[in-house]
Amino acid sequence: MKGRPMQAPGLWDAPTGDSHNSPSPQAPLAERMRPRTLAEFTGQEHLLAQGRILERMIANDNLSSLIFWGPPGCGKTTLAHVIANETRSHFIFFSAILSGIKEIREIFKEAEGFAAHGQRTILFVDEIHRFNKSQQDAFLPYVEKGVVTIIGATTENPSFEVIAPLLSRCRVLTLNQLDTATIKSLLRNALQDQERGLGKLGLDADDDALEFLAEHCGGDARIALNTLEVAAGLLEAGTGDRGPGTGDAESWAVDRGPGTVKNRKAKNGDRNETDNGHGQPTRSISITLETVQEALQKKALLYDKGGEEHYNVISAFIKSMRASNPDAALYWLARMIEAGEDPMFILRRMIILASEDIGNADPRALQIVVSAMQAFQMVGMPEGRIIMGQAVTYLATAPKSNASYMGINEALAEVRKSGALPVPMHIRNAPTKLMKELGYNKGYQYDHDTEKGFSGQECLPEKLAGRKFYEPKGHGYEKNILERMEWLKKTKK
Repeated sequence: MKGRPMQAPGLWDAPTGDSHNSPSPQAPLAERMRPRTLAEFTGQEHLLAQGRILERMIANDNLSSLIFWGPPGCGKTTLAHVIANETRSHFIFFSAILSGIKEIREIFKEAEGFAAHGQRTILFVDEIHRFNKSQQDAFLPYVEKGVVTIIGATTENPSFEVIAPLLSRCRVLTLNQLDTATIKSLLRNALQDQERGLGKLGLDADDDALEFLAEHCGGDARIALNTLEVAAGLLEAGTGDRGPGTGDAESWAVDRGPGTVKNRKAKNGDRNETDNGHGQPTRSISITLETVQEALQKKALLYDKGGEEHYNVISAFIKSMRASNPDAALYWLARMIEAGEDPMFILRRMIILASEDIGNADPRALQIVVSAMQAFQMVGMPEGRIIMGQAVTYLATAPKSNASYMGINEALAEVRKSGALPVPMHIRNAPTKLMKELGYNKGYQYDHDTEKGFSGQECLPEKLAGRKFYEPKGHGYEKNILERMEWLKKTKK
């Protein structure tokens, strides 16, 4: 199905807004190699294979609002642009990082104009999890009216990051991390592509080199392709010839005179090519395992600074504090700081841990990390690292209890199971005469009027009388709580 040109600048757009223009030759290899059609797209067969849900939606031009959830580099943004090119919709690319309420309203005004002429608008919302609640709320009426079809992209669990009303109006499609075979296929295509890839350079790569790169890119096609380009650049450094990015790629791969044969060993790669007299190499330059290893190391620094390992590192950070390992927790904190991670994100995760994993085993933990966040907002970086470090070491060494976390989860499970059970009559408020006549508040015992300040009255619905949700651990401050609860139990008897 042939789509109409997109009306707003997007991934493939030149300044004029024509989505079908090729990307700049100076763009990174991963940008140049982005698929533009469904036929070019590789991976995510569970969604795009013949007869699968997304393939049917595209083929029938019958899209519902979608949320693409998956790790970095799995094809979320690319797939949105493919859909734009394959369907008959007006397409708007919208970044949560760069846009606010004002821009949202302007976009919907534009979409309403297209709707008035019978044309659907696809609004692609990149990093939708970065929108706050009010911004997400602004989408709802337009989605309900059918003014726009939203395609959101997120690396975060949408259940936690997307508001429930919006989530209920979208179909969540999970994109998987790309496997090694898919990554290798993408790399080979890049080496062979004459138009957008490295094909004009006469490059080849050892199987070992491709295998290593595919296994060590973390399933991220962007990292794999851009590392391949770095490897090509390392060959340039080894030969002294002009290389990729110089504006004369062909001159790097061949000699100046026709018929010239060159056989020489380049740094980290085997160079053996012949100029056929038309400026095209007939034999390739080989990218070796050594080249890729060096390129991946160089790329990894950029990768870390860009926060690409965000998910693995934050997991290690949380688990280190939970395991009461302050040294590991500080290391992972340093990794995130050095990578440029948002300190507020780190501190929010620490607040969650203070309640989820420490709880009442040390009630001060929550106070300390909230104070740390406030202090950081006043001080900022670089001194803010000290405040974060203090809070991290406190959380890591504090006694641990997930009793509160388990308690609220069990209570929620019970509510979902048993529904809205009636409030016991004796603890209902009775502000009117009629309510009093009906028995509201009858038999209520005011605890402060008792000798020990504890009446022992039941406050759960009759059906759940005696049910326990909170089970304090026998260590940390919760040891004191447990002792008090045992005393209350005996007093009640």
